[in-house]
Amino acid sequence: MAVGNKTVADISLLIVDDLSFMRSAIREIAEEAGFQVVGEAENGWDGYKSYTEKLPDVVLMDITMPVMDGLKSLRRIRREYPQACVVMCSALGQQKYIIKAIQSGAKDFIVKPFRPERIVSAVKKAAGVDENGYASN
Repeated sequence: MAVGNKTVADISLLIVDDLSFMRSAIREIAEEAGFQVVGEAENGWDGYKSYTEKLPDVVLMDITMPVMDGLKSLRRIRREYPQACVVMCSALGQQKYIIKAIQSGAKDFIVKPFRPERIVSAVKKAAGVDENGYASN
């Protein structure tokens, strides 16, 4: 969670998506933007476990995944860590999940296919960093 003088370079990010090429694409976008990618997970359960171990500033999580879907993982993370900042990501045509995700505590929602700048702005917003890269307290 953003506090004090946090900048883009201070934002730690966990990427949760069942598709390895999607995790790689998001990692590349995130690292190019200056975020610290602290981990990746391929399902909601592993995402939850990684969150509890790493406590990143922001989680970027897909909704449709095996083992545990993103909404269940989001709810579990937010129940145990109410300060958690989770941005949900899902394919076009799954807009019905937007409301469920926001009601469950998601800070934002990105629809795939996405533009790189949309990921960057969503992560900044969730972490409380403004478009110039500084804490937006």
